[in-house]
Amino acid sequence: MPKRGPRLSASARRAQLVDVGRSVFAKRGYEAASLEEIADRANVSRPILYEHFGGKEGLHAVIIDRELDYLVRRITEAIASGTSHERLEGAALAFLSYVKDHPDGFAVLTHDAPVATARGGMSALLNDLSDRVSEIFAAAFKSAGHDPKFAPIYANALIGMVTSVGQWWTEVRKPPVEDVAAHITAFAWMGLRHLPKRPKALKPRA
Repeated sequence: MPKRGPRLSASARRAQLVDVGRSVFAKRGYEAASLEEIADRANVSRPILYEHFGGKEGLHAVIIDRELDYLVRRITEAIASGTSHERLEGAALAFLSYVKDHPDGFAVLTHDAPVATARGGMSALLNDLSDRVSEIFAAAFKSAGHDPKFAPIYANALIGMVTSVGQWWTEVRKPPVEDVAAHITAFAWMGLRHLPKRPKALKPRA
């Protein structure tokens, strides 16, 4: 049984356990992470974890919720003003900056998680972000004479691309996220500027 750590207030102890749990879940994934390891790293007994979170799933749900709230808030702030082009780049940069500055949080969001956890994890986050980016695309489509009802297709494509690039970037850690965001935005924006009003499928080759 681990030694009891210094006495902390309930809020301070909860914050400590969230930090330790995030690190363990990021390293092990949900299934392989254990309350024993989390308690040992936090220098507390397992009953303390149950007292605060009810178990492993409860702790994981709190961590997911906090990471989602933080990331959505950062991206919402980034797209609150500016031209459509500037807001697209702001969204990409906010996401990639989160990946760089909060690697454990990003790892927890992208690891497998129990179906019932929090708000659905990364899938729910991507749906939320796609809805917000769809609004930007819809306004740009309307001003360019395109049908705004197709905006969600492009919003989901952009969010999926940024997420995939973010996962790749965690492995290589270069170039700087500012450059990566600029390239992603240029790729997306040039495509939107030259988008035909009614894209048609290519005919299959003979």
